Amino acid sequence: MTIRLHVITGGHPFAATDFFAVFDWLASCEDVRWTGHDEPAVPDVDAPDVVLFYDMPGLTFTGDPNAPVSLSEPTAEQRHVFDALCERGVGMVFMHHAVASWPAWDGFAELVGGRFHYQPGSLRGVDYPDSGYVFDVEHTIDVVDPDHPICRGLGHSFRLTDELYCSPVLEDDVVPLMRTRFPVGDSSRFYSADLAIRGRRNCNDGWTHPAGSDLVAWVKKAGNAPLTYIQFGDGPITYVDPNFRQVIRNAVTWAASSSARDWARTRRSGPTVPANELRGGHP
Repeated sequence: MTIRLHVITGGHPFAATDFFAVFDWLASCEDVRWTGHDEPAVPDVDAPDVVLFYDMPGLTFTGDPNAPVSLSEPTAEQRHVFDALCERGVGMVFMHHAVASWPAWDGFAELVGGRFHYQPGSLRGVDYPDSGYVFDVEHTIDVVDPDHPICRGLGHSFRLTDELYCSPVLEDDVVPLMRTRFPVGDSSRFYSADLAIRGRRNCNDGWTHPAGSDLVAWVKKAGNAPLTYIQFGDGPITYVDPNFRQVIRNAVTWAASSSARDWARTRRSGPTVPANELRGGHP
């Protein structure tokens, strides 16, 4: 079966040629037909089997150090797209900075399973400072569930050079797949996202953060849809890494599979995405 894959980009700079080469490689390994898009669409009769999100909508960087970012909520039509993907059971793969999308819409963090905050914000009633980041970290990743299809071919651990985040994850709602050994509990090893967008890149003066989650890959259900988040994927040094490519290959083929859709339809879970919250309401 040909896997129809939509790759969504926009809202964050990236090395496009190197990034899209990952999906050309994927198409050479699997029966995958991929196309690039600026935003996801309501699935129709020719719906994709998987939508991969490498975008970051809902915030615009202004360049003004006094008001560095402008936030917006999704329109009713944009919320409806996510409703439809969840209802139709279309597989979803979220990568790297996509976890920072739609910070003014609580339903998005509930959908994905966490949030990266560019500015201080709240998540499930807990106030957080802006999140932390650190570039080009060579770190060891432990595979928590070696039997999961997304972990196929990775062994019990592997090393990767990539950007890492210090940010909250809704761990009660997700199934963990991989954890980093990097000391994410030590915020002094990270830099402030808010200071970066105010023009002070790689700075943590006066900034601290509670212990971040060491989870770097997980799966969860989203309505009838299987969903995975993969923190990997900052730039070209990561795009060409064989382990990174194996994870993306596994994630796309898992999200497209009937077994993943069956899992999502039948899995019992804790709080996931209340319909009124996904549409922008409040519980």
